[in-house]
Amino acid sequence: MNRDLTVHDWVVAGVWLIAGLVATVLIRLLLRWLGRHATRTRWSGDDVLVDGLRALVPVAAITGAVAAAAATLPLTGKVTHTVNQILTVLIMLAATITAARVIAGLVRAVAQSRSGVAGSATIFVNITRVLVLAIGCLVVLQTLGISIAPLLTALGVGGLAVALALQDTLANLFAGIHILASKTIQPGDYIRLTSGEEGYVVDINWRNTVVRNLSNNLVIIPNAQLSSTNMTNYSRPEQEMTLLVQVGVGYDSDLEHVERVTSEVVTEVMTEVEGAMPEHEPAIRFHTFGDSRISFTVILGVGEFSDQYRIKHEFVKRLHKRYHLEGIRIPSPARTVALQQNGVAIPPQRDGSLSIP
Repeated sequence: MNRDLTVHDWVVAGVWLIAGLVATVLIRLLLRWLGRHATRTRWSGDDVLVDGLRALVPVAAITGAVAAAAATLPLTGKVTHTVNQILTVLIMLAATITAARVIAGLVRAVAQSRSGVAGSATIFVNITRVLVLAIGCLVVLQTLGISIAPLLTALGVGGLAVALALQDTLANLFAGIHILASKTIQPGDYIRLTSGEEGYVVDINWRNTVVRNLSNNLVIIPNAQLSSTNMTNYSRPEQEMTLLVQVGVGYDSDLEHVERVTSEVVTEVMTEVEGAMPEHEPAIRFHTFGDSRISFTVILGVGEFSDQYRIKHEFVKRLHKRYHLEGIRIPSPARTVALQQNGVAIPPQRDGSLSIP
């Protein structure tokens, strides 16, 4: 300390601190006003920027006020250097955290707004956040006068050991990146694995893929397993899909009449049931002479995978009712059994029953 503290020194330092607090309050009010206006825009990036500035700018204002107040006090050179170094590290840490939050938020906003990038931003957001924080910590160490060259060398050698110890984790990480980069799966897609797991993809993070099945339960699938198994994506290349319903009528039916009636029911279902495709043209294909019926396939159009259950439900009900009104018979399987007693065959009765003396 070059000289003794005076009342004037304390007053000037207090004025700087009060000015910093007032500036902090005014800046927070300004950022709150900007935040309300940012929510009204279409681009979500401005929300991320304003949210990041809410944490950085007040800290910067208070830090600047403390630095100005310290400069007015008759401190020794060593104390002044220590205070300035602490304030510098504080502002750099705040800037690093803010930068990580803003950049990660922008990555998430871009990934969610552009289907061609990746529907799940979790992996990219986490990687971006870790990289920014790591770079910020290295800059802080360099600012404190700590050489980072030995640290980088140690990290390089230790990284090899960590990679060997975390093979499964790294395999899941790179598998998740490959899945997103190849665009084979996006959140919202309905997938089914050969192992039986199926459902809507909720998220693809650094370790696993979260799938929500139709019973509203979450299925956790490691990314490495997902990338190495056979899988059907019912939402790619488009969500619309066809539904095949097998139907059979008796041999005594007029197939022209059957086709016409079935087409009318298909058109009715496609225009009235939610989730159906009204532009879908009725498609009926006879294909098999069965044991007791002529079988054919009815092809329906559905908007997405889960709609098929409701559409099939309504179609079967309405088709059964219409066939009953039109007199079209849907035969049940029938079998003729001949029994022998004492070497004598017993023929079945006219109604198909058996008579055993």
